[in-house]
Amino acid sequence: MKTPAIRLPLLALLLTATGPLFAAVAAKAPAEDAAQRWEKYEPAFKEFAETDRASPPVKGGILFVGSSIFRKWTTVAEQMAPLPVLNRAFGGSRTGDQLARFDQVIPPYAPKVIVYYCGSNDLKANPADAPGVIFARFRAFSERVRATQPATRIIYVSSTRSPDRVARWEHVDHYNALVRAYCTATPGRTFVDINPALVDRDGHPRLDLYVADKLHFHPPAYVAFTAIIKPVLARVWAEANATPVGVR
Repeated sequence: MKTPAIRLPLLALLLTATGPLFAAVAAKAPAEDAAQRWEKYEPAFKEFAETDRASPPVKGGILFVGSSIFRKWTTVAEQMAPLPVLNRAFGGSRTGDQLARFDQVIPPYAPKVIVYYCGSNDLKANPADAPGVIFARFRAFSERVRATQPATRIIYVSSTRSPDRVARWEHVDHYNALVRAYCTATPGRTFVDINPALVDRDGHPRLDLYVADKLHFHPPAYVAFTAIIKPVLARVWAEANATPVGVR
């Protein structure tokens, strides 16, 4: 399956010319919106704190962050072993939440590599949010990582073309295309597409991989994701331990 492509020269111009605009958009209402949703996420953060107290994690590892697609990946540490993976995704989160909770999620673990999945909830929660606005929040997250932990790498895992959001697939593709172009142009940033694992040879969604809501996954989907993500993660982890960001 091939998703629609945006011509790279045009997209590169968009990424450079509108950077300040994107940053301004990213800093607006999402922070206030995220604060209103804190009650929803607080139990997850209490659980993280209790887990950390019982077994303090080693800093400088690999941190999975994002929404419920990662939150429900309860076997990720085992499937990514021996890579040192810690999962701190919280369900229902949007890109604005990743920014609002940045200080609670990123600095305490000082990861060398962040694996990021977030954005699909934005597309469903607020159809008025254009893909460029959602991308702006990911970019703001990436730039905040750069400012606080310059050597940390980010792997962006593509938003899925889930059957429950067929009407928004064009926007999913656009958002993914923006992030792909940004990762291609930015040292220390890598794009990984998991959508090919979710379709059959005719390009139709593999409904057997989805639970009843047609958004979240049965365990076999995570096996397929592991096959795609783990080799990339192993390479980026090796690079993170050998070469500073910006040195090719």
